[in-house]
Amino acid sequence: MSRIDDIDAIRAEFPQLARIIHGKPLVYFDNANTAQKPHAVIAAVSGYFSEHNGNVARAVHTLGEEATSLYEGARDKLMRFVGARSREEIVLTRGTTESINLVAYSFLRPTLKPGDEILVSRMEHHSNIVPWQLVAAETGAIVVPAPITDRGELDVDGMIALMNSRTRLVGLTHVSNALGTINPIKTIIDAAAARAIPTLIDGSQAAPHFKIDVAALNCDFYVLTGHKLFAPTGTGALIAKRAHLDAMPPFMGGGEMIRRVSFEGTSFNDPPHKFEPGTPNIAGFIGLGAAIDWLDAVGMDAIAARETHLRDVMLSALHEIPGLRLIGAARERAAVFSFVVDGAHAHDIATLLDQEGVAVRSGHHCTHPTMQFFGLPATVRASLSFYNTEAEIAAFVAALAKVRRMLA
Repeated sequence: MSRIDDIDAIRAEFPQLARIIHGKPLVYFDNANTAQKPHAVIAAVSGYFSEHNGNVARAVHTLGEEATSLYEGARDKLMRFVGARSREEIVLTRGTTESINLVAYSFLRPTLKPGDEILVSRMEHHSNIVPWQLVAAETGAIVVPAPITDRGELDVDGMIALMNSRTRLVGLTHVSNALGTINPIKTIIDAAAARAIPTLIDGSQAAPHFKIDVAALNCDFYVLTGHKLFAPTGTGALIAKRAHLDAMPPFMGGGEMIRRVSFEGTSFNDPPHKFEPGTPNIAGFIGLGAAIDWLDAVGMDAIAARETHLRDVMLSALHEIPGLRLIGAARERAAVFSFVVDGAHAHDIATLLDQEGVAVRSGHHCTHPTMQFFGLPATVRASLSFYNTEAEIAAFVAALAKVRRMLA
């Protein structure tokens, strides 16, 4: 029997899932925002501070060596988890936002000139829009939005048609955090590669839910965030082709990213350490390594299959709720659901659902252009993970019915 078949045992490993909120059992449907952490991750973080607390790569004493081994071990685990070609292609960062800014300022900014274009889709998170806008404003380049459809799907032909001799990078989310759309990223990567255009894929909402193989995808950059991957906050990674990392200048200066410093000049370390100045979030990355071990033990294929089942159950339930309009109807989608309810504001719904023990997110979800496309100021977003259950979906539906009556 697979571990995931005993969902009660799985849930018992997540202490937050046993919380009582306003007298009701917690129904945690905000996983696209951040995932809960299993005991294994909590224990790994605690274990570092209680047993191995030392700085990395700076000491020959036992604690320093233990800390370095655990920290660098997380890099190796992440390399295998995403199918990277080598550990030197894994830059450990604070998350997707820092990773994209690193690419924007170190890879793209030095060569951008007036009239150059950066192509992204209209369903991107702000983290995959704003850094490009900043470097574009400094250089006279332009950020070009690729179209999406009324179903919330990427207009693939439309995006490819916008690729041209001025396009310097294509950025695309693997899974939309607002709509749940799973994009055909391989098609876009291949089309860009045929035109010698580098690609960056935002994998924040993909890596926790199904198996990733960045070498097979052949994108130039893939970014992810640890806290959505059941790991601590302040962790993440940029996975990049080694040739790019070799050519890119450092993003920030400081300790450990150097080979030698003098007032006559400084030489820099090899990738990935060239991009990792200062003392890192050691405990956090040890926790990330523990999260990957835990996910490997459960199995990403099993996780994906269970989430597909939960997605279908949730879709059926939402379609039966009067006055509820689901935003986005992508044919390939994850278990992320944005919706509005007739006559009710998204924030009011989310606030009242919290009183029933149900945690969802309301707002624009850091996707203003997506909300503008659909003509909405905000939606309610319910996002599921494999540790959620059919009983929780039923409790959510009952709570939403009660909230609708209260707001009628």
